[in-house]
Amino acid sequence: MPDSLQPDALSPLSLNQWLQHLETLHPIGIDMGLERVSQVARRMGLLSSLIAPRVITVAGTNGKGSTLALIDSVARAHGLRVGTYTSPHLLRYNERVRIAGQEADDQLLVHGFEQVERARLQAPEISLTYFEAGTLCGLWCLANAELDLAVLEVGLGGRLDAVNIIDADVAIVTTIAQDHANFLGNDLAQIGREKAGIFRAGKPAVLGSQTLPSSVAECAQSLGAPSFTLGQQFDHQTLGEEHAIWRWHGQRSDGEHFSIDELPDPGLPIDNAATALQALVLANIKLIPAHVRKGLATVQLAGRLQWIGQWCLDVGHNPHAAGYVAHHLPSPPKEGRQWGLIGMLNDKDVDGVIQALSTHISDWVCVTLTGERGCQASELSQRIIAQGGRVHFSAESPSAGVDWLATVLTPNDRVLATGSFFTVAALLARPLPTGATSLDGDVNEIR
Repeated sequence: MPDSLQPDALSPLSLNQWLQHLETLHPIGIDMGLERVSQVARRMGLLSSLIAPRVITVAGTNGKGSTLALIDSVARAHGLRVGTYTSPHLLRYNERVRIAGQEADDQLLVHGFEQVERARLQAPEISLTYFEAGTLCGLWCLANAELDLAVLEVGLGGRLDAVNIIDADVAIVTTIAQDHANFLGNDLAQIGREKAGIFRAGKPAVLGSQTLPSSVAECAQSLGAPSFTLGQQFDHQTLGEEHAIWRWHGQRSDGEHFSIDELPDPGLPIDNAATALQALVLANIKLIPAHVRKGLATVQLAGRLQWIGQWCLDVGHNPHAAGYVAHHLPSPPKEGRQWGLIGMLNDKDVDGVIQALSTHISDWVCVTLTGERGCQASELSQRIIAQGGRVHFSAESPSAGVDWLATVLTPNDRVLATGSFFTVAALLARPLPTGATSLDGDVNEIR
């Protein structure tokens, strides 16, 4: 397909053909800024009317996906028709757009991409990145779905992310940590300001961590956006020794405080669950305890401490996320090993992730991720060994790493597969072996 088409010359394309075409539209993969995407959005009519009666936007370094999933599940448990836009996807592009709990089908996405292409080709023609075109398609799908609530996940940063062309009724910043340093830098205060760029004047801002840099609250204050901060206006408390039941304390926009008791563990960070409930309240959704419990008990999110047999899959790719995973990783059964299968991108803090995980993992399999940003298994191996870890095998791909582990796993072993969305996606796309052999000595260990 050529880079430019006349609007009346668009030929029917499959979803995969559209995705391939999107990769040709812009000279660079990431081009921060809102001018181009806003112009196309105006041509599509996305900025002239609301995409939904209520919009919640979620930004942050970690916890965006789980917070969005919790909002979606609890809102749908209350009978609301909810649409979500997220990125990236694990197995299918369709995962990025969900309506009423279901992935968008190919036909809807193709129709959306046709609308984007027609709009961007109007004179003067506008170049869009893959993410910008995908975001406009997702927003178009949500705008035409007759929703009660739209929940949008920021892709990168906040202020200059394509999602930020939509004004949020409630804006959330989950956490702030170092990630995407090439685009956001290493200054946490500045990263906080970028994430807080989704705040709007007079609209509630939900701060979902007690350790956010002060710049986030300062941005809200400068806009006159009322702040609701974890540990202040809302909080949570575990009940009982098992930590499986908890209580949520929240605050309505008029300042009234209230609580909901006997909430189940959603299997996701409770900070994010508390943040999700606070955002729903501020979006003028009356929380009914029974419905909240149902939503928390049924939430699903692939690739976040997701257990498949003796395998735990987690997409964490920065030290903050890795530290959370390590803290919540249970010890393997007696005489079992806790393996780590790791594949990362070379623009991440590889040493920081390894250090965060090394408290719980000493036996490693390293895998290569392909592409310009992919880190070689040999490089990961050297870094793990430098921190005192044992690398048993270096594989040319995540799947090859799984195949090697299949020959040595015992029934009591556990495996954490982590480091990147690409690592987890490769494992979700194939069967994972169960331990059926005994490990004799330090097989293929590299020192």
